[in-house]
Amino acid sequence: MAEVKTNAMRMLDRAKIPYRVHMYDHADGKIDGVSVAKKLGQDVDAVYKTLVTKGAGGGYFVFVIPVARELDLKKAARVVGEKSVAMIPVADLNKATGYIRGGCSPVGMKKLYPTVFDASVLNLSAVIVSGGRIGCQIEASPSDLLPLVKAVTAQITFD
Repeated sequence: MAEVKTNAMRMLDRAKIPYRVHMYDHADGKIDGVSVAKKLGQDVDAVYKTLVTKGAGGGYFVFVIPVARELDLKKAARVVGEKSVAMIPVADLNKATGYIRGGCSPVGMKKLYPTVFDASVLNLSAVIVSGGRIGCQIEASPSDLLPLVKAVTAQITFD
């Protein structure tokens, strides 16, 4: 059966960025990042989740952090120059990004929002992020992936 390409994969293909696809069974409903890392047999420090926030000024911001870590909203707001940022309601995720919870990739959103990866990504030769749908992850080099989404890095999780 031919692999169905997601928008994230098509963007990586267009940019000629090499990547690996990792598929996992999600029939058990466990789609949180730590469960996904375990299902893939990957180190939780190499698997990142994509979080979408809205700033006090009304703009959207994307933060990509290790799945076992928690976003520090104060640090995140400082990095993007906002007074504050808050997670957007899950109900608004599809409208803002084109993705659903559990399948939100930093690559291929409806719009290119300001994106910040946790600085820990700089220690990795490969990072795994959502492939754009539940059950699909993509692995790529941070040195290829971050420029594609015009991402910056900063320490944005709790210590």
